[in-house]
Amino acid sequence: MNKAGKGRILLSVTGFNPQRWYELLSKEREVVLEPDGAKDPSIDYAVVWKQRPGILAQLPNLKAIFSIGAGVDHIFADNQVPDVPVVRVVADNLSQYMCEYVTWRVLDHQRQGMLYRRQQGTKVWHERPQPPADAVNVGIMGFGQLGRAAAKALLALGFKVNGWSRTEHAMKGVSTFHGEGGLTPFLNATDILVVLLPLTPVTTGIVDFSLISRLRQDGPLGGPCLINAGRGKLQREADILRALGEGKLKEASLDVFEAEPLAPESPLWTHDRVFVTPHAAATSDPAHLARPMLAQMDAFERSEKLTNVVDRAAGY
Repeated sequence: MNKAGKGRILLSVTGFNPQRWYELLSKEREVVLEPDGAKDPSIDYAVVWKQRPGILAQLPNLKAIFSIGAGVDHIFADNQVPDVPVVRVVADNLSQYMCEYVTWRVLDHQRQGMLYRRQQGTKVWHERPQPPADAVNVGIMGFGQLGRAAAKALLALGFKVNGWSRTEHAMKGVSTFHGEGGLTPFLNATDILVVLLPLTPVTTGIVDFSLISRLRQDGPLGGPCLINAGRGKLQREADILRALGEGKLKEASLDVFEAEPLAPESPLWTHDRVFVTPHAAATSDPAHLARPMLAQMDAFERSEKLTNVVDRAAGY
């Protein structure tokens, strides 16, 4: 304990500059970027994104781990994570960003945005059928906080919304499905599939040719559309390209990829029915996320329970 008796934080991130996180967290607690030696007993909390493998195992008095992003699969990629609570980040601005992205992409598919952009490129003036929102079924795979927030936004626009999750989650106005038995009925009733699943051993590669082929093929859009704003390893990109080529999939909006950044030689970049964004659907903003983390640490030190704790068995 230090800095007015508050637990010390290890900030361990790779892939970006942690300076802003360091500045915000260190306003209330002492923050370090590396442990002090092979076994550092002074660290109480770790705030991480793709931490260096093995670094958390060097902290014998670690009490909790906080993920900078909405997902936690990056934490468990390290097979030496101590048996302490792992906390998912939850903040209103993350839900807002995801709602904006999902709504944007759903509307673009519904209103024939990709087709009209192709027409613009060839100077074609031709109005295409644009079905009303209430004729289109949007299916959301992954019906946690982000999925329910997206469903609420889409319902307000008049879309019919289906939701699928591992376990049952009811929501007013939404047709909900769950478990393996509910997956095919859910897909058969879906025109635009929105994937917001966590990445676990069970969900890895779930968006494959078989799954895509079970989407409603005779809907009002002239074919089903895919939106993946969850995790890149949920999808098999070769299968998405195959489904596009064989007419099982009309269009795709992809924010995440099996390997990031997306390789320059990937055919997804230039496919005229694929919309690519660089993992930008819901960026983790430290200005909004650092405060809830610090509040959780304060509450924990008052002997209160942590919230948004990951179920390790489920992987999220």
